Formats: sequence, structure tokens, C-alpha cells
Amino acid sequence: MSPLLRRKEKKRPGERMVTLIGKPGCHLCDDAQEVIEMVCAETGAQWEKKDISQDEELYRLHWEQIPVVLVDGEQHTFWRVNPDRLRRALGT
Repeated sequence: MSPLLRRKEKKRPGERMVTLIGKPGCHLCDDAQEVIEMVCAETGAQWEKKDISQDEELYRLHWEQIPVVLVDGEQHTFWRVNPDRLRRALGT
């Protein structure tokens, strides 16, 4: 079967990784972190925070969109995080 037609194996919530890309002093980043913490606590997903001021590549890619939220390394959203949409993305 073609790799394009194969379904990806669905990950369990505990195997999912949510990444918040932001910077200190960003109120939207603080708001996004609250939503991410809440949803990840409910679903069992892991989460991490990355600071664009400490990473030149992240800064180049995302400086005008922060906060940026990735789910398993793929961009999920930016600026505002909708908790229901994040739950769906995590498969719950």
C-alpha cells in the first residue's frame, strides 16, 4: 500500500506532545499556557515550553505569531488556544 494512503497509527493522549512557543512577558503566551496546562492535565498529554528569545531558528520561524502551539511537532494554532479544538487534536 502506498505510504500516502496508509493511516497513521493513532497515538494515545499520554504519547502526545504539545509544545508552546513563546517568550517571557507575553500575556498571550501566559493565556495559552493556562489552556495547555488545563487540557494536558485532563487528557494526560505531555507539554513543553520553548522560548523564542533563546532559539534563533524558532525566532526566525515564529516571531510574529507567538504564542505558537504545536501538537506532535506540527503547528496547531497561534495567538489564541481554543481548549475544545486542542482536546480534539489530542484525540479526546
